[in-house]
Amino acid sequence: MRRPPLRAWACVAALVLGATTGLATEIPPAQRRSGFDDMSRESQAMQRDDTANPGMLGVLEGETLWNEKAGFAGRSCADCHGDARASMRGVAARYPAYSAEQGRPVDLEGRINLCRETRQNALPLPRESREMLALSAYVAHKSRGMAITAGEDPRLEPFRARGEVLYRQRQGQLNLSCAQCHDDNWGKQLAGAIIPQGHPTGYPLYRLEWQSLGSLPRRLRNCMVGVRAEPFAPGSPEVVDLELFLMSRARGLPIETPAVRP
Repeated sequence: MRRPPLRAWACVAALVLGATTGLATEIPPAQRRSGFDDMSRESQAMQRDDTANPGMLGVLEGETLWNEKAGFAGRSCADCHGDARASMRGVAARYPAYSAEQGRPVDLEGRINLCRETRQNALPLPRESREMLALSAYVAHKSRGMAITAGEDPRLEPFRARGEVLYRQRQGQLNLSCAQCHDDNWGKQLAGAIIPQGHPTGYPLYRLEWQSLGSLPRRLRNCMVGVRAEPFAPGSPEVVDLELFLMSRARGLPIETPAVRP
């Protein structure tokens, strides 16, 4: 069955959500839930079964990259960090994290590129490249089942607050905010699809619509285009601040990487 074109989604969103004029209400912690809970039984079964989950192909490719020497330094990730099953356990659950070198938070992809540039003397990987998605999926997979803890570092608070402003700010020609969908109208139907709470518990994830792995910034760009707003540049401070807020908003939910979504 063909999915409705983007213009149709935008028109429906404007009609359904445009009437929401009050301030968005934050979801109580006890009511927070993963998008996994809104999926069909078939999609849930696909995510649960590593032999059926297509995102696991990226994880396996990431393991190869983890052990592959790169750059003029001729080092691999494993040369510094050893066995990722131990050294990377819990890492993705706390990202974006504060970087002293940058004086601001970096997301997991940003940290991978910092390591490549400073430790391996290698070129940074393009965001959304197959290699970046595979390596970040491999690292995040080592935290699967662990509770998200992002945002606990007090140095992150001003950046988390800026991310929250962006989350609640109306944007684009449709004049809609993230909060109007994911706080005020979660669980409702929009063009035949359930509106999720928008917790980033499984990135990079395999999206059936994309037929590939994709990052949280890619999903954010899709949403911004959907409300006819100018998307933020990949890796920009705005994107990382918004990622930080979303991860702190999901605190306590388990990491699912690689998740599957419709």
